[in-house]
Amino acid sequence: MRLHPGETEAVGWRVVTVRDVVRQLREASPGVTGRPRVIAIDGRGGAGKTSLAERLREAVANSAVVHTDDIAWNHACFDWGAALAENVLQPLHRGESVDFRPAPWITHDRPGSITVPAGADVIWVEGTGIIREELAPWLDASVWMQGDLDEQERLLAVRDGYSPEQREHIANWLREELPFMLREQPWARATLIVAGPPLTDHDPDTELVIAPPTGP
Repeated sequence: MRLHPGETEAVGWRVVTVRDVVRQLREASPGVTGRPRVIAIDGRGGAGKTSLAERLREAVANSAVVHTDDIAWNHACFDWGAALAENVLQPLHRGESVDFRPAPWITHDRPGSITVPAGADVIWVEGTGIIREELAPWLDASVWMQGDLDEQERLLAVRDGYSPEQREHIANWLREELPFMLREQPWARATLIVAGPPLTDHDPDTELVIAPPTGP
């Protein structure tokens, strides 16, 4: 398996139900009351973060998803932690609703806003770079999606194309992503690791393939 430079390959993979994953993530923050649990889903582009977030949202009736791509839209690749914490994560910790319109949305006339209703049970926050030290106080549990980079890059090419412009975008992204990941090591910080995409046989409708977090 080809991984990030410095990333340790997970061991002890096992097949569990989606409901069991939800249970493990809840148990990582047993004392949460009066506000939603905030659970991060991190991984490389093409790892399946958005799909996993949607599956977990469906498994928890009163839950919602926040995409960090919306925070990072027309922003630096990873320099959005403070905006996310101040305008989304901290209000959630106060038990408040969220209605946030990032500055680039205003500048570029993007309609709408990032909204999260009050009273949710769980908020799934998905995106590359969400598991980081500066956001740790606001995250109750987290998932790192580990998979072969060649397969993830193939899936990205299928999704986004492989034009010269896209190749340039990927090169620019990697110049920021690789040192960021080496510094933060989200695979070691995560509550658990989910295989994405998994190589182990399982029922993709009801099961996930998981492993414990890896050391640095």
